[in-house]
Amino acid sequence: MLDAFMDDFMVRAALAGIAVALAAAPLGCFVVWRRMAYFGDATAHAAILGVALSLLMSTSMLAGVLIVSLIMATLVTLLSGRGYAMDTLLGVMAHSALAFGLVAVSFLPGVRIDLMAYLFGDILAVSKTDLAIIATGGLLVLGLLRWRWSALLTATLNEDLARASGINPRREQLVLTLSLAVVVAVALKVVGALLITALLIIPAATARRFCHTPELMAITAAIIGGVSTTGGLQAAYWLDTPTGPTIVCLAASLFALSSVSAQLSRLASRTAPDAPDPRKRVE
Repeated sequence: MLDAFMDDFMVRAALAGIAVALAAAPLGCFVVWRRMAYFGDATAHAAILGVALSLLMSTSMLAGVLIVSLIMATLVTLLSGRGYAMDTLLGVMAHSALAFGLVAVSFLPGVRIDLMAYLFGDILAVSKTDLAIIATGGLLVLGLLRWRWSALLTATLNEDLARASGINPRREQLVLTLSLAVVVAVALKVVGALLITALLIIPAATARRFCHTPELMAITAAIIGGVSTTGGLQAAYWLDTPTGPTIVCLAASLFALSSVSAQLSRLASRTAPDAPDPRKRVE
């Protein structure tokens, strides 16, 4: 029964999307809080270079992508604060990695590769093995974040406070960047290198408008990410559109709706008549 259930490609795609959303949600919150959107782009673009290198060396695609993503994360952590502005450093590394990756792919002899699948994802082609890898990577990231959650929050809130509490902010940044590298590696099959950052940021940015605690924001972002992946998958099936971009479009639509709702609520609170003061006696 279970094997027959898992043989359905739509079921595998939905489970893969949910697994990526659950892992990306808490990371996306830290990306939003720390204003690290460019880092997600840099790591995701480096994934294309990992694909090319894995094909050149005839090794596992996941291993190549993971190794290059981890190297990128480590380099960014080591070089930050050493005379380079973070946005400049990430911009250079992101576009350089993508360019070198695309050039390296063009030199592969006798290898035909569907770049669109790696740039925009191919969630419908997720196999049982891919699903197991995605789930394992997601659980690893969630376990690491659960372990370091308090330290990561403190380092994000105030680095001086973190040092006073015996927490090394650079170590926590390295933990965060390595976790992002793992998520990028396992999410490449689902939404592709160019859309991974959107799946990290948009659900977290949407949840931020409705939540007042970090933990609630992470949970809400996970729910929004899961709704976006499953809903986008169904919409792509009905509309015959690219699945990865459709998932991101749905997430963006939810963000737009939340923005409009917040603006309307703010406007209503401003225009509402002041409530009478019950302490004043009516003459």
